[in-house]
Amino acid sequence: MFDRLVVSFLVDEVVGGFFISVPPGHIACVYDRGRGVLPQVWGPGLHLKIPFWQVAKMFNAQVLEYTIQEGFDLSVNEEALGDGLISATTKDGVATKVAGSILFKIDKSNAPELWENIGENFVSKVVRPVSRSKVGSVFSTLTMGQIQNERPLIEKQLKEELNVLFQDKGLLCEGVLLSEIKH
Repeated sequence: MFDRLVVSFLVDEVVGGFFISVPPGHIACVYDRGRGVLPQVWGPGLHLKIPFWQVAKMFNAQVLEYTIQEGFDLSVNEEALGDGLISATTKDGVATKVAGSILFKIDKSNAPELWENIGENFVSKVVRPVSRSKVGSVFSTLTMGQIQNERPLIEKQLKEELNVLFQDKGLLCEGVLLSEIKH
């Protein structure tokens, strides 16, 4: 019985270690113990790798929603896709709290650099701090009247500014949707 278990484990580990199955909507990057993170990105399908020598890391390549809402709890998971309301002061001195969503995804062509330079924790290292900073800085250049009357233009401006900072990190901003601005 124990012999069968050991043989089953070894067969699964060795034979299963040759393949990585990437599901739809995902990509995989490969770390090679001799060459580091390899530049190629594997899309959906079954791929061959060297067991014990190469390690594959899968990333969700779909559009992800980073929700900014009241009562969001970061204490449970720092990598949660969200944040509490973002505080910002307008050009005319009005204190605001901003709620909304930021739609982003991993830039498939730059996924190896993302994994190598930032790691798996890109939400807490890039998305959250950059989003907080950009929302605050954009709102500080606008009056409350502009914010209330020009929401589509503000969303477009935020998307463009976030993309400038996201792109060199291996991320793409797909859109910014402001749902509520409290003052």
